[in-house]
Amino acid sequence: MKKALIIGAAISGIGAARLLNKYGYRVYLTDAKEIKERKELEAEGILCFDNGHPDSLKDNEYDLIVKNPGIPYRVPFVRYFTDKGYKMYNEMEIACRFSSGMRIAAVTGTNGKTTTATLLGAILEANSPYGITAGNMGVSLCDIVRDHPEERRDVGLEIAALQLIGTETFHPHTAVIMNLTPDHLDYFGTLDNYYHAKTLIYRNMTKDDTFFFNADDPVIAEYCQDIPASVVKFSTERTDTELRAEDGKVMLGDVCLFETKDLHIPGKHNLQNAMVAAGMAYKMDVPTDVIQQVISSFKGVEHRIEYTATINGVRYYNDSKGTNPDAVMVALKAFDEPIHLLAGGYDKKLPFDSLAPFLPKIKQMYVYGATKDALKKLDPRALEFNDMNEAIHAAYERALPGEVVLLSPACASWDQFPNYEVRGKIFKEIVRSLPGKKE
Repeated sequence: MKKALIIGAAISGIGAARLLNKYGYRVYLTDAKEIKERKELEAEGILCFDNGHPDSLKDNEYDLIVKNPGIPYRVPFVRYFTDKGYKMYNEMEIACRFSSGMRIAAVTGTNGKTTTATLLGAILEANSPYGITAGNMGVSLCDIVRDHPEERRDVGLEIAALQLIGTETFHPHTAVIMNLTPDHLDYFGTLDNYYHAKTLIYRNMTKDDTFFFNADDPVIAEYCQDIPASVVKFSTERTDTELRAEDGKVMLGDVCLFETKDLHIPGKHNLQNAMVAAGMAYKMDVPTDVIQQVISSFKGVEHRIEYTATINGVRYYNDSKGTNPDAVMVALKAFDEPIHLLAGGYDKKLPFDSLAPFLPKIKQMYVYGATKDALKKLDPRALEFNDMNEAIHAAYERALPGEVVLLSPACASWDQFPNYEVRGKIFKEIVRSLPGKKE
């Protein structure tokens, strides 16, 4: 019997364990923390090891090892196997090996990928019962394959660089790298490693596939070369690209995908996100009337410049997904009003210098968490706090009617929260509990 070791029992790890178990593998699932689904998984025949990785697992020879992308390669248990020559795969690679009916529209990039993939998935789902949204947004691709191994599936997929380095046969029908800006230096060590990891999205594509190329991003131009797929260039700055915005319309060649007035999420970055989602959907054979219907009803993505409340004339926005300086710049550009910025969190070793030109847009910065000292150096006017709760209440006391309070941390959440989703939900709960006149 073939053996598979799954390191990490989050949604993706459990999905991979169940899929491999279905296809006859002896599956060993291990996690540094408690596996809450342990009884259920063991009842299915999966061997579970939680609250640490026992050395006994090193005694086996494995046909496959699947690692949660968030677990660094430097972890001793992982390094033991890589030193022995094992390749670390992720659950998306495993899903692709057992599916014959998937067409994948894959979205990666430093920023914008969640909004783009969510909108793309919504369009695919509206188009047919075969459409589905999956990937780095809480739905395991392995679960989809386990339930529908042979059925046609058109998948709108968000995939991160951490996941791409664990793929080998991953082959999207259409794909995009939205942009490339500094991020994840704590994981990749260098920007060069990070940027090259993103380009793995198209390595198995062919001329029959379509890659969307951001003509506005000079880093894309530097790193995305020798692309084996057909290339569609897009731009929000120019009108000489195949996918473009002109005269109030988003055009793909001679085809009008949608009118810009029908897009109701703010900012030029969201226009770009919607352009790409619409273009990729069209290449997945979705009619323009379906694209336009979904575009006009799309309200945005939770935790990405998400309107939360208006209290005493002050608008509050949750941008908890703004986990790097470039994402914060995008959020700041979306507003013309004076901004009270809440920032701070886990230190990913990213410099904050790129935010300096945007300081005039910030009326007051409130910093907290592990990076508060570094952010204070960026803006000596910043007020320091122990945690986000204190920062929110301080902004509530100082913000005036007509101004904006924006949570856009520029940092990961892991110093005080398990993930950015929890951070965003807590922000919204605190804001909505503040006293005052609500609109």
